[in-house]
Amino acid sequence: MPNRSWQETAKIAQDLRDTSISRVEPPIPDVTSTLPRDVKDIPKQLLTTEEVLITETLAEDLLPALASGKLTSIAVTNAFLRRAGLAQKLINCITELLPEDALSRAKYLDSYYAQHKCPIGPLHGLPISVKEHIGMKDKGLNAGFVSWWDQKAEDDAHVLKILWKAGCVFYARTTEPQTLMHLETSNNLYGTTVNPFNRDLTPGGSSGGEGAMLGLRGSCLGVGSDIGGSVRSPAANCGLYSLRPTSYRIPTHGWAGTMYGEEQIVPVTGPMSTSLEGVKLFMKTVLAAKPWMTEPALLPIPWRDHIGHLTTDHKGHKKLKIAVLWHDGVVRPHPPVTRALRSIVQKLKSFPEIFTVVDWHPYNHDEAWGIISTLYFPDGGREEIEAIEASGEPWRPLSKFIIKENPHVKHLSVEEVWYWTARREAYRAAYAKVWNETATGKTGDGEVPEEGIVDVILAPAGPAAAPPLDQSKYWAYTAQWNLLDYPALVFPVTHADPRLDKKEEGYVPMNEKDAFNDALYGDPEVYGGLPVGLQLVGRRYEDEKVVEALGLIKEMIGIPF
Repeated sequence: MPNRSWQETAKIAQDLRDTSISRVEPPIPDVTSTLPRDVKDIPKQLLTTEEVLITETLAEDLLPALASGKLTSIAVTNAFLRRAGLAQKLINCITELLPEDALSRAKYLDSYYAQHKCPIGPLHGLPISVKEHIGMKDKGLNAGFVSWWDQKAEDDAHVLKILWKAGCVFYARTTEPQTLMHLETSNNLYGTTVNPFNRDLTPGGSSGGEGAMLGLRGSCLGVGSDIGGSVRSPAANCGLYSLRPTSYRIPTHGWAGTMYGEEQIVPVTGPMSTSLEGVKLFMKTVLAAKPWMTEPALLPIPWRDHIGHLTTDHKGHKKLKIAVLWHDGVVRPHPPVTRALRSIVQKLKSFPEIFTVVDWHPYNHDEAWGIISTLYFPDGGREEIEAIEASGEPWRPLSKFIIKENPHVKHLSVEEVWYWTARREAYRAAYAKVWNETATGKTGDGEVPEEGIVDVILAPAGPAAAPPLDQSKYWAYTAQWNLLDYPALVFPVTHADPRLDKKEEGYVPMNEKDAFNDALYGDPEVYGGLPVGLQLVGRRYEDEKVVEALGLIKEMIGIPF
C-alpha cells in the first residue's frame, strides 16, 4: 500500500465513486441533506415516469420486452444507472457506477438486435449489479479493506463471464463490510450502508449493498456471496428473494477475500432478486453454461427444473410436508418474525390436501454455532487482523465482535483443524438422522424411509426484521445452514406492524444472547413498515426442490401478504 493515511485512501475511494455517478446523463437529482427514515418512495418523486416503470419491472418481465425490441438496452440500462446513482445518495450502497462500460455494452446489444432480429442470449440487455469483491477485470478489488484498495482484478470472475456471455449488462458495484464477515455493511472506505425502509436500521450483510439497492429498486437482479447469511440477511431485511445454493454449484473463482482456499466452511455465490423468477433465471443461466468444465471444484449438476421434485398423489397433485422452526432454542425471534411464521402456517393449513405442517425441533443449534465460528477463522483471524492493521484503519464494531470478542476464534494446529472438521461432519450426520426420523413410512434392511419425510424447513431468516446499526450479533438463523451446507431460500412475507407485533411483557430471556436480542425490541414503532422475510431450507443438493416448494407455496397462499 502506498504511503498514505487510511483517511486519504478513503477519500480517493469516495471521490472515484462520486465521479462515476456524476458521469450519468442526465444528471442524477440531488436529495435534501435531511432525509426521512423511510426513503423507499423518493425515487418515484425524482425520476421520470419511464425510468420508474422500467426499474420497478421484474427481471422476467424486462427480458421479453428486451428480446422483442419493445425496450432498448440503452433505455433500460440508463434507467437503472440513474436509479442506482440516486440510491447511493439515499442509502450509501455503491462503490462504483460503470456508465461508460454499461452504455457501450447496451449500444452493442441494441446493434446486435437490430442486425439479427433476435437476442444475443437469455439475459439480453438485462442490467445486473455485483458485490464489489466479485472481480471485474482491471477494476479495484478491495473486499472492504483499506489496505487492499490498490488491488486490481486480473480477470472477470468466472460467474460474471457466464452472465456476460448470456447477454447481461454490468452497471453497478455495491458495498460490503470490513472483513466481509458482518451481517451488516459498513467499512472505512465508504461508511455505512443503511436500510431504505428505515435508515436507522441495517439492510443486512455482507451483501448489504446489493440488498439495499435491490430494496430501493436500483437493481432487479444482483450477485452476492454467502458464508454465514450474506445474501439471505439483506434479502430478509429489504423484502427480497435470495438463494444460498449448496456448495460447489455456482462458480466462486475470481473473488477477493482472506483465507482463500480454506475448505472447512465453504462460501458460495448466490443470486438476489426482486422476484423468485429472478433467482431461478440466475441459477438456470449459470448452470446451463456447465461451469464445472472450467472450474473443476464444481459438481456437474445442471439446473434440474425440467422435472418435478415434490411428491404427488394418485391424481398427480403436488404434496409438500413442511416443518416449522419457530425458534432455535437459543434466541427467540422478535414478534414480527413470529407473526410471519404464524400467518404462513395458518394459510398452509387451509390446504390440507396439499400441505402437511409439523413442528421442527432444533437439534443443538448452539453447538452448531460453536463449530462454525471456530472453523471460520482457523488461523485465529490472522489474515483479517493483518489486512485491517496494514492501513491503520480502525476496527469496525462488528469486525471486533466476530474476531476479537468471539471466544471461538483461535489459531488451530493441523490436528485441531482435523478435529473440528470431524466435529462438523458428526454434527451433519446427527442432523441428517433427525431429518430422516421425520419419515412415517417403514422400510427394511436398514434403508432410510422416504414416505412422509419432511421436504423443507420453514424458518426465520434472522432474529429481527432488521436490527439497529452495529447490533447484528446473532448469526445462527442463517449460519446454521452454512454449517450443514443446506440450500436456503429467503422470501418476503409481510411487514412489521406495531399494532400487531406487541412486545411481550414479562418475558424471561433464555440466556445472555436472547436477552440482548429481546432488548433490541424495546419500541415496536422503530420496526414499523419493515419487510419481514422467512427462509425455506432443504437438504444438500435439493436446491431445485426448495425453489419448487416456494413456488407452490406462493401459488397457493399468495405471499407476500
